[in-house]
Amino acid sequence: MPEGVTLARDLVGPAMEAAISRLTPDVRVVAAYHLGLADAEGNPTGNGSGKALRPALALLSARAAGAPAERGVPAAVAVELVHNFSLLHDDIMDGDTERRHRPTAWTTFGVGPAILAGDALLALSQDILLEDSSPRGPWAARCLSAAVQRLISGQGADLAFEKRDDVTLAECLDMAGDKTAALMACACSIGAVHLGAPPALAMGLASFGAHVGLAFQLTDDLLGIWGAPEVTGKPVRADLRARKKSLPVVAALTSGTPEAGRLRALLAGPQPPTEDDLVRAADLVAAAGGRAWAENEADVQLAAANASLAGIDLPADVHAELIAIAEFITARQW
Repeated sequence: MPEGVTLARDLVGPAMEAAISRLTPDVRVVAAYHLGLADAEGNPTGNGSGKALRPALALLSARAAGAPAERGVPAAVAVELVHNFSLLHDDIMDGDTERRHRPTAWTTFGVGPAILAGDALLALSQDILLEDSSPRGPWAARCLSAAVQRLISGQGADLAFEKRDDVTLAECLDMAGDKTAALMACACSIGAVHLGAPPALAMGLASFGAHVGLAFQLTDDLLGIWGAPEVTGKPVRADLRARKKSLPVVAALTSGTPEAGRLRALLAGPQPPTEDDLVRAADLVAAAGGRAWAENEADVQLAAANASLAGIDLPADVHAELIAIAEFITARQW
């Protein structure tokens, strides 16, 4: 576990709990459950939420601006709130019934309460930035809002792809850039923006984050097909079961190989796929080159992320920790 992630959990975890405590009781219990802070009855679990990757990046961007990590906590909390807003809504849209090894919020509390909890987290993220004493709070809020707009656009494209059989790889990469990479780019720069760092620094950090975000999505898509449940917190081959147009799948479908045609026919079947169908589909994605392409493209994006840092002046320890987190993201096992 990278040192920056451990620090983020220590610093941002309590701040997240304090932020959630401001929500109305009915909404708070859903949000606390989703974040892993409480069980379905509202009893504290003593656990934190998620991987804390985005908060870690936000704290590092504050340190890149010459400030102690503690100054980046409001920005880190805001980004993590937005990330979890998107997860609450995403689980509903995708019909996912399991996250982080337990039932999703919408299956536990209902669709309406889960939607409201996501809405509350989004509104709270802006409050956290705008009420902070930093004079650059409005700029940070605008940075986050722009990332949310792109995230929504990417999620909309992801949903639209489910009804199309002609999705191109370029379209899929654009979708991933909006749905995932935009918020990662924001996380990597918002701490610096919040503290009034020079634009060149913020832009360099954002470029790093955009490439890391694509590498993250590629890795996540690989895990969505071949990931073990103990790693992903979801059933094996979950993305294929949902017939998602993920990056490895689209790379396979557009490969022009005989396996591409067989995969297309299998995914287009009128009946829900059986477990045997899912195993066969995963094999076809690999045989058509989708898995190899995604693994290679994740490496390409990781290299581009590292190159983005070459043009900006960073403390050596911050540079090293950014690289460590980027490598950690793409080293998850399946």
